Amino acid sequence: MQPSFAMREYLAEIYRLQEDSPTVSTTSLAEQLGVSAPAVPRMLKRLKSAGYVKHIPYQGVELTERGLVEALKEIRRHRILEVFLVNVMGFSWDETHEHAEELSKGLNDALTRRMAEMTNFPTRCPHGEPIPDETGALPTVEDICIINLNVGYKGVVSRVRTNEPERLKYFAQLGLVPGATFEIVGRAPFNGPMRLQLQQEEVILGVELTKSLWVSTQ
Repeated sequence: MQPSFAMREYLAEIYRLQEDSPTVSTTSLAEQLGVSAPAVPRMLKRLKSAGYVKHIPYQGVELTERGLVEALKEIRRHRILEVFLVNVMGFSWDETHEHAEELSKGLNDALTRRMAEMTNFPTRCPHGEPIPDETGALPTVEDICIINLNVGYKGVVSRVRTNEPERLKYFAQLGLVPGATFEIVGRAPFNGPMRLQLQQEEVILGVELTKSLWVSTQ
């Protein structure tokens, strides 16, 4: 049985949440998908029956191997569509997630493949997230959240890990986009604001924004 779009959407979100935690709670799923709390257990029951997820007692759910395959297919569709929206259709990166959520409902492998061809087979989405290839393999990404780094560190922005349009607009205004170079020139104690030097400009980031900024360790 091929998963429905709703099932694919859940699987992709579980994958995203598992990047930060081995198991995923129903509460975090409801928050990220914008659905009611009672709706999540019903869908998880369907996903479990189909062999896509398994329940870990007292912890939450995690993807099975079969679920991972379907999650990566949906992640690929979504991220290639985001690239297409920016590179071909001229949308800004803060507009892409919402449009991709709607458009990916009718997206199949053939359309995804053609969009990949038209955008020169991208390996990262506009926000820097890696794009799985057609086999489900992900390109290697070696990066770390900037919150873990100290004054004096020089690096390159790898990913901006948020889908919130206002945050993405603000990051773009500051010039903190994938590929931007920076140096940490100051940091208040106890995880206080961080000062970054970007070419000729210095910017200050609060702790909530630094959590979304990931930088290359290569």
